[in-house]
Amino acid sequence: MFRAMALIIVPFLGALFIRLLYATNKKELEPAVVIDEKPLIFACWHGELLMLPYLYKRYRKTPHAKVLISSHFDGLLISKTIEYFGLQTIAGSTNRNAAKVLIQGIRALKDGYDIGITPDGPKGPRHQVADGIIVMAQKTKTKIVLIRMLPTKYWQFNSWDKFTVPKPFGTLKYYATVPIDVTGLELEEARNLLQERLHDYEA
Repeated sequence: MFRAMALIIVPFLGALFIRLLYATNKKELEPAVVIDEKPLIFACWHGELLMLPYLYKRYRKTPHAKVLISSHFDGLLISKTIEYFGLQTIAGSTNRNAAKVLIQGIRALKDGYDIGITPDGPKGPRHQVADGIIVMAQKTKTKIVLIRMLPTKYWQFNSWDKFTVPKPFGTLKYYATVPIDVTGLELEEARNLLQERLHDYEA
């Protein structure tokens, strides 16, 4: 009963909270990279994913994406929350049920969806790129856009990912790379490239 109620109330309040934070912060966004209509993989660190729906809208005026979310209860809450922003989800992770999740992600890309993924999620290690994003990109020849969201004022949880929640009346600094092609790269070479590019923007 408690979980059923939480699945109704928490996502609704969560979406309102995200909108409030976005409205009460200044925004510094790099000009959106010009991209074509081909599907892309959008990737950010797990601890910075809260405000990412707004940056995605800079690329696609009509959302057409599926986000990889943990199949645990907290993941289900996140899934229900991002539905308010027009985003769909794939339940699971590249650590648990990895093959199933990768197959679903690859199928979604081939069906024309963008994919959202946290390359260090859902359990870490923090800021370490796992193999899943690379395999998905190489199997479908899809390019990757790496994203950072660095608020000037924030709360930070004492969790494995140091999850960051912006405070009102600060500035949201969004950064994004041009689409990166990892086709033909060795696994370690691709991982190092993505790792370095994500670390290009540090607080």
